[in-house]
Amino acid sequence: MTEDKHDNQRRRLTPEQKIAILKAHLVDKKPVSDLCDQHGIQPSQFYRWQQEFFERGRMVFENHNEKPSTALERKVSALEEKLTRKNDVLAELMEEHVALKKSLGES
Repeated sequence: MTEDKHDNQRRRLTPEQKIAILKAHLVDKKPVSDLCDQHGIQPSQFYRWQQEFFERGRMVFENHNEKPSTALERKVSALEEKLTRKNDVLAELMEEHVALKKSLGES
């Protein structure tokens, strides 16, 4: 039954609590094993949080003036332009293919 209690406790941790636990280790130099015992988490869980924290940390330093929707709109626009260029190239190739077939006497 103790495992269930730890599992339930682990699931209830908020992002703020997770950051506080990571900070206790990284800044306050508390041992991972002590923090895991104190909060009822497995060391593997702690290290997954730490990895995710560092992988997503770059977002803190990204351009805050640009709204996410603006970035998405720019990406969609660039992809639409790329698709249009691709369609233009395909149309030109098909025209050349048809012209070549006609010049060779094929229908």
